[in-house]
Amino acid sequence: MRVDKFLKVSRIIKRRTVAKEACDGGRVSINGKVAKAGGEVGVGDILEIRFGSKLGRYEVTDIKETVRKGEAAELYRVLAEDSEVFKERK
Repeated sequence: MRVDKFLKVSRIIKRRTVAKEACDGGRVSINGKVAKAGGEVGVGDILEIRFGSKLGRYEVTDIKETVRKGEAAELYRVLAEDSEVFKERK
């Protein structure tokens, strides 16, 4: 599945256009490599997304084309979501 579509379906990022802009801006990486919006994401991949001074790390646990809002969080596992992780990487 495309990275921008996964981010939207999983509701990590609410809109696909915003997810595409984040990818094109170099703020999204898959397994340590900068991802383009059309890059493929699979089960077991680690996504890192930079939101300003914050860094979110997520592990992909499932891939589905569509899910209900309440089931979206089942597509990934949060590994880290705070600015402390970002400070450690500098």
